[in-house]
Amino acid sequence: MPVHNSEIADRFDRLADLLEIEGANPFRVRAYRNAARTVRGYPRSMADLLAEDVDLTELPDIGDDLAEKIRVLVASGELPLLDEVEERTPPALSELMKIQGLGAKRVKALHEALGIDSLEELQEAVDSGKVQEVEGFGEKSEEKIRRRLKKFSGSEHRTKLVVAEQIATPLVKYLHKARGVKDIVIAGSYRRRKETVGDLDILVTAGSDNDVMAHFTKYDEVEEIASQGETRSTVYLRSGMQVDLRVVPQVSFGSAQHYFTGSRDHNIAVRKLGQKMGYKINEYGVFDGDKRIAGKTENSVYKAVGLPLIPPELRENHGELEAARDGRLPDLVTLKDLRGNLHTHTDATDGHDNLRAMAKAAQEAGLQYLAITDHSKHLRVANGLDEKRLRKQLTAIDQLNDQLSGLRLLKSIEVEIREDGKLDLPDSVLEELDFTLCAVHHKFDLSRKKQTERILRAMDSPHCHILAHPSGRLINRREAYDIDLERILQAAAERGCAVELNAQPERLDLTDEGCRMARDLGVKVSIAADAHSTRGFDNLRFGIDQARRGWLETDDVLNTRSLRALLHFFNR
Repeated sequence: MPVHNSEIADRFDRLADLLEIEGANPFRVRAYRNAARTVRGYPRSMADLLAEDVDLTELPDIGDDLAEKIRVLVASGELPLLDEVEERTPPALSELMKIQGLGAKRVKALHEALGIDSLEELQEAVDSGKVQEVEGFGEKSEEKIRRRLKKFSGSEHRTKLVVAEQIATPLVKYLHKARGVKDIVIAGSYRRRKETVGDLDILVTAGSDNDVMAHFTKYDEVEEIASQGETRSTVYLRSGMQVDLRVVPQVSFGSAQHYFTGSRDHNIAVRKLGQKMGYKINEYGVFDGDKRIAGKTENSVYKAVGLPLIPPELRENHGELEAARDGRLPDLVTLKDLRGNLHTHTDATDGHDNLRAMAKAAQEAGLQYLAITDHSKHLRVANGLDEKRLRKQLTAIDQLNDQLSGLRLLKSIEVEIREDGKLDLPDSVLEELDFTLCAVHHKFDLSRKKQTERILRAMDSPHCHILAHPSGRLINRREAYDIDLERILQAAAERGCAVELNAQPERLDLTDEGCRMARDLGVKVSIAADAHSTRGFDNLRFGIDQARRGWLETDDVLNTRSLRALLHFFNR
């Protein structure tokens, strides 16, 4: 069986956890964590790279030793060093470190005092009151662990971006009411618009006579105040989310935004540029000796190291600094660039609103065209359309188009890709459509080879114009099915197919890495709301976030085209 990038990354992460518990050199621990991040996020498999004799040391954070470990993992499926460490340190201890507040030292203390080797044993110890008896813990610590165990789902807890927004928006509104507040910015992964958020980092500027911290800790959603100071406080909200609030001086606001927005790797790379010029860069500013030469704005920070402002969505140290230096930063797509939506459901299947209501909502959203893509008959749970019901809908679309002004409804369907790769409806009805959206909604557990070939066979059809939500994942709920995405995208480029970036916040499928791979291969991406109600078009902004993280420009996105150009694309 092939060893996938995610498996390699998971091994490195577990090794890093166990080494940290053992008290290994922090730089060694960090090296494995960095390698895991590089491998997990890389758009091509390590196995394919090795088969092509690619030098893995050319990848970020991969040196000779790590490259050799990856080679062994791919060849044998084994990581000997991890096996050695697991013989002396129970591997399940790495799971304990995923509980908020349990670092390596505390996990080690619980293991040595109580013999706790697993989440189940930790739960038993909490329930029996034994944790509070361990030196360095106590009754309050035990209660915190109990609450956090309850919220823990067995994997690292990260909040979907849309949920984080729902938490952050009223909090920011509340903070604006504090005395003396001037500016408020949410930094971190939230500002970089990652699909999930670990915690919220909020930066505030305020006058000297302010009550920001007192006001913050009195927020009615605060469940626990972890720390409170004059310039920094940390709380846990009832949702379980951690919020760090910092009051920073106006003269340092730009450098603070840069520092706390991250990513860490991006910041390190910028600091190294500064060091080469004799500057010190931190959250307080850019310093030439003791003199602050920049930091009031983010633009000044980048300008100090000879770079233009880099959009937050690109700050992952994935080539953006080199692109900025060479004048190759992408002109990222924006919401206003979208002219239409190519994935929409009505109450004919599993949507909540009728055809006319969806058309009206699209007009109000400023769209010029709207594709109606209800499900096909195989998806019985969604009351999918058969040929007869689809043709009836096509007639209704024609009639409504005669009445509409400024909006064109397009005839389409989200047709199911069967296990054998055939489409769920015959060519005789599909040829009556403007285009066809093709999707997988069943048989997610096929092997990588079979799932990939299933999709490739579907794309061989002249009626497969867009591949919808290519991996089938649901964030924090369902893993992506196993496919060779690069092979699929290469086939899409050859066949003139587009691929969808499904903008539903629980999908965001393509990933940002997938978007960049599509861009590099010349595959057009449809940013689609997958709207199931009149409110569903708001999803498009989350799709834009993901597209920008994937370096997509206007021309990379299918539905930035005029209606005429769009129909020309489909008439391949």
